[in-house]
This record gives sequence, C-alpha cells and structure tokens, in this order.
Amino acid sequence: MYIVFIDFLLFNIGIVVGWFIAKLYAKNQFKEYELEAKAKASIIKQEAERLLNESQNRIKEQELELKSLESTVQSKQNDIERKLRNINEKEKRLDELMQKNKLKLSELTEKLSSVVSMTKDEAKKELLNALEKEIESDLAKLSRKKLALAKENIQKEANYLLAQAVTRYAGDFAGERLVNSITLPSDEHKGKIIGKDGRNIKALEQLLGVDIIIDDTPGVILVSNFNLYRRAIAVEVIERLIEDGRIHPARIEEVHQKVEAEFEEKLYQEGEKVVIDLGLYPMHEELIRLLGRLKYRASYGQNALLHSLEVARLAKSLAAEMGGDEKLALRAGLLHDIGKALTQDFDGNHVDLGAEVCRKHNEHPVVINAIYAHHGYEEPTCIESAAVCTADVLSAARPGARREVLESFTKRVKELENIALSHDGVMQAYAINAGREIRIFIDANRVSDDEMPLLTHKIAKEIEEKLQFPGEIKVNAIRETKYVEFAK
Repeated sequence: MYIVFIDFLLFNIGIVVGWFIAKLYAKNQFKEYELEAKAKASIIKQEAERLLNESQNRIKEQELELKSLESTVQSKQNDIERKLRNINEKEKRLDELMQKNKLKLSELTEKLSSVVSMTKDEAKKELLNALEKEIESDLAKLSRKKLALAKENIQKEANYLLAQAVTRYAGDFAGERLVNSITLPSDEHKGKIIGKDGRNIKALEQLLGVDIIIDDTPGVILVSNFNLYRRAIAVEVIERLIEDGRIHPARIEEVHQKVEAEFEEKLYQEGEKVVIDLGLYPMHEELIRLLGRLKYRASYGQNALLHSLEVARLAKSLAAEMGGDEKLALRAGLLHDIGKALTQDFDGNHVDLGAEVCRKHNEHPVVINAIYAHHGYEEPTCIESAAVCTADVLSAARPGARREVLESFTKRVKELENIALSHDGVMQAYAINAGREIRIFIDANRVSDDEMPLLTHKIAKEIEEKLQFPGEIKVNAIRETKYVEFAK
C-alpha cells in the first residue's frame, strides 16, 4: 500500500514536472518567435522608410522639373510676346515708311512732271544742286571728324613742343624786394648819416627819393623804395659816402650827381652786353639803353630783364621745334616787354609804349606783333609771335615767379607820387614808409608859405578820392629856399 502510494506520488510529480518543463519550453519557443517577429518588423520598417524617401525624392525632382518647365514656358512666352511687339513696331514703322514713300513718290511725280517741262540745261542744273547738297553734308561730317582728330594731334604736338622747349632751357628765378640793407663799419656811422639836427638824412632822402630806416639793429641801415633804379642809386651813394667818411649836404649832392651819371652809362652797358651775348647786334642805342633799364624794373615781383631773357630763350626753342626763325623769335622775345622800361616816366600801358618805340626804330613787324599779341591786343600772325606768347605764359606761370601783392603795391605808391606831381609848384614827390607817407618838395619861387597849406590839403583830398588804402597817408610838404654862389 505504501509502495503504491509512492508510485502514485511519483507519477503525479512526474506529471507536474512534465507540465512545468512543457510550459518552460513553450515560453522559450514564444520568445524566439517574438524576436524573429521583431527582426522582420524592423526590416519591413527600414524598407518602408527607404521607399518613402525614394518617393519623396522623386516628388522633389518632379517638382523641380515642373518649375524648370514652367520657367522655360514663361521665358518662351515672354520671347513670343517681345517678338510680337517687335513685329507690331516694325509693321508700324513699315506703315510710316510706306506713307513717306508715297509722299516722296508724289513729290517725285510732281518733280518729274516739272522736269518734263525743263530744258536739258535746267535739268542738269537741278541735278547738280541736289548732288552739291548731298556732297556738302558728307564733307561737313568728314570735316568734323578730321577737326576732332586734328585738335587731338595738335594738343599732343603742343605738349611735346612745350616739353622740349622747357627742358632745353632752365633759367634762374630772381625775385625783387622793396628794401636793401647796408652794412656799416660801426654804429658811429649812423650818427654821421643822420647828421646834426638830422640835416644829412634829410638831404639824402630829398635827393635820393628813398626812405632811410635807422633803427636799433647794430651795424645796419635800411633803404626802402618801390623804384628799383632809384633804390640802387641810393645804395651806391650811401656806400660811397660811408667809404669816403665825409657826409654833409654838399658832398651828398656831389656824390649823387656822379653816381647818377655813372648809372646812366651803366644802363647802356648792361643792355649792350645782353644784345651781344644773344647775338642780336645791331640794335638801336635807345632800345639797348631801355633793355639795361629793365634790370631795375620788376613786374609782379619778377625782374623784368631776367623775365625777358627767359622768354627770349624759350621762344627760340619753341620756334626751332616748329620750323620758325629762331633768331627772330629770340629778338621778339627779348623786346616783348621793352615798354615796361618807359611806364615809370610816361603815361600809357607798356604794350603801346613798347610797340611805339620799336616801330620808331624800325624793328621787324614780327617784333611789333609779338608785343601786341602777348597781351591779346592782336592775334599772333606767325610762328615766332605765337612762340613769344607761349614763352611769356610759361615764364610767368612758374611756381613763385610772380607776386601779385608786390605789383599792386608798387602801382599804388607810383600813383600816389603821380597825384602829387600833377599839381603846379611840386618839384619832386617820393612815396616812403611803405606808402604810408608821401614827401613833397615845393618850388619856393612858385609857391609861397601862405599857399603851402592849401596845396597840401588839395593833394590829400585828391589822394582820398582816387586811391583806396588802409589807415591814413601822411602828406609831408617841404619848401626850401636855396642859394648857391661861387667865389672866384
């Protein structure tokens, strides 16, 4: 019984164990199926995504193709519309041309009908007139084209000529000032120059027509005046007096007369040297003397003689480049400003004065033309005159060559002197102290002491009316009675 029970128990245990084993096996089998199913699902998902991407790419490509097709269609449509517009415009122009042709045909028909009634000579004349108008139109077009080309070539040629002339000549620039300084051996000479009660300096300023400035600067005095010639004489007189040591009014007058005579001779020598150096001899003596005088003349701060020499050499180079007469251009250039040597002594502008004196001494017509042409009074009539005009502009246009302020100042002080000299009884008039004072010397035989205030007032009023100036100008009138007698 007991054994049976054990067998029964073992059997039931075996059934339970078998059931558990079967269940465990079934569970493991299910997991394998589950894993396999998941793997297949993942593969299916990836395939689906790939197909989806491919579909999307195809859709995008098709969209691009569609847009490109639309753009092409639009472009072609625009081309078609543009061509249609062109066709319409051409048709419109064609209609207009047809209308014009009809009008021309009508005119031609009228002309033909009139030609029928013409003689052979009349028809020939009509044809020639029509051809002449057509040829004139063609010639005008050709002339404009050739003129433009000629201007371009002329500008290039002119630049070349100027460059050649300027590089062949390089002159020195000489500026002019209004003041000269004189070095004294010692300060004691300042007292000698001033003299007792200032009589020496008074005599110097009266005779020389300059302003002598004696200040605290040791060993130096200044001579000031706008007139270069007058200032040069004054410097020479003072230097000789200092060297001689005898300084008094009588000696001053003696030395002044001697120096003035020497300077007049020196003027001719200066001019003669220039003419000989340039190979322009012979030349009239008066013109030679005027050339020498140009050394003591300035224009816009530029020395007039050196300016004339520069113009002459530049004009010669330009004339040589253009196939002109070099020597004639040199002569015209040297004499183009000769009138400036006369403007301080005669009324009138330097152009008219220069042309007049050159014509008086039978200078070449080219020289006369160059004098007038360099300031636009006439047109240049030849290569040589044109070369002088160009050279004058080149010389004046150099940086620093001219100073407008100096020239305007010298004109003003010269006019100041002329106003005083225009009155009866005035022997000499000198603008001094930078134009802020005019010193007038009165003829004692023609103007009395009582008349002096009235004359001075008249001169001052005329200066106020005719000149513009800053501040005030002192009119200083001096009347002296001088007697000279000789003991024999």
